[in-house]
Order: sequence, then structure tokens, then C-alpha cells
Amino acid sequence: MSGPHGAVAEAAATESLLIVGAGGFARETAQAVRDAAAADLAAGRAPRWRLDGHLDDDPALHGRDVDGVPVLGGSALVHERPDARVVVCVGSPRDYGVRARLVRRLALPESRYAVVVHPTAALSGSSAIGPGTVLLAHCVLTAAVRVGAHVAVMPHVVLTHDDEVGDFATLASGVRLGGGVRLGRGAYVGAGALVREYTEVGAWSLTGMGSTVLADVPAGEVWAGSPARRLREAGGPALEELRADESQTGRRPETRMGSTAA
Repeated sequence: MSGPHGAVAEAAATESLLIVGAGGFARETAQAVRDAAAADLAAGRAPRWRLDGHLDDDPALHGRDVDGVPVLGGSALVHERPDARVVVCVGSPRDYGVRARLVRRLALPESRYAVVVHPTAALSGSSAIGPGTVLLAHCVLTAAVRVGAHVAVMPHVVLTHDDEVGDFATLASGVRLGGGVRLGRGAYVGAGALVREYTEVGAWSLTGMGSTVLADVPAGEVWAGSPARRLREAGGPALEELRADESQTGRRPETRMGSTAA
């Protein structure tokens, strides 16, 4: 992506929205959309989004409802609905590269991607987030935080002054980043992890849940513990993404994030 966008500009009218995925993260995003619509209506505004349904590549889900939201078909249906905006809500610690692979496969223009912000999230005016990013309930972005594209920010995450979060990163519930943290492209930070100020967490790394990160985490590694230490190399899908990034740039990614850096 070219850089983060202002995330909360008022829409002139309600827009259609499709959520790619029908698992836990997708269901949480659907609930955030419903909660945002309720808040808009209570304030006398037209809702920002009209949720038309989920798209999922598991044929067994097609035609079913998930928490009252229909699964309309596979992800390729985004190309048959050019009127609809899209968020891709897939991924887990077992394969946290899947969101990047799916976004590449869909090959949609950046303008097709929505930003979903739960109404209880606190997003400062000096912060910015990129297309396709989701902020769930009670997230806080304090001052001059920059969040890239297709980032998953789970409930009760706190991002403090001058944090930078790379594209496709995942911050699980309850993560706290100190000021000036740099979280690399595709990095996964597990639930409840704490990251010391001005620390750099490398691209496609994984930080275990409940960890306390006091030192820089290299790209493509798994760290865990308190204080966090290296356990092993990251799993195959994450390393494939790391190698793909290397092939595009001709060098191993630095810990510092790339596409959303100033």
C-alpha cells in the first residue's frame, strides 16, 4: 500500500460490505459492523455499512447463516459485486500469512477495501489506519499511531504514541505496545503480550501470548516468555511470506516496517 489513510471520514451514504471469511475473526468483525450501525442510528446518522454477507471458500458453508449473516459463496464473488466494499478477515497463529495470500489472489484495487472500527474504539485524530484494517471493541490508539493495511486489531489492544504497525500484522486481544514500537509486516503478537517502548518486532515473526518483549525480535522467528526469548524459526507459511518479500525487495526485510513508514 502507499500509506495509511484517515480511517473515520464520514460517508455520504451507506455502502454495501462483504466480509471474506466466516470464522471467528470474521464473525467478530460482523458484530462490530452491527454495533457501529446501531450507534450510527442512535446518533441520527445513516449507518456507514450495510453488511450483505460473508464469503468463504469452504463449500460446506455456502447458503448457511453464521450468527444470522448469510454465507453467499466463495471469495471470488467479490469480482461479481463491484459495488461492494470488502474486508478480509482470516488468519490464526497456525497460519498468519493466509490474509496476505488471499488479498494477493483477489487482486482488488485498494479503493475496494473498507475500514471497520468498532464504536467503542478510541482512535485519536493524529492517528491513521490503512485500507482493509479492522479495529475491534475497546481498542485505543493514542497519538500519532500509524497502522497499515489489512491489519487485525483485536479487542482491548492499546497502541501508544508513535507506534507503527506494518501491513497484515495481527494484534491479538489485550496486546499493549509501548511508545515508538515498530511492528513489522505480517507480524503476529499473541494475546496479552506486552512490548517495551521503542522495540522493533520483525516481519512475519510470532510473539507468544502473555509474553513480555524487552528486546528486538528478528524477522521470521517465534519468541515467547517473560522476558521473551527465541524459541525457533517461524512456521512454513510465515517463512514463505518472508521469502516472497525478500524476492520483491532483493533483501531480507528489516525489523522496521516497510510500506507504512514515512
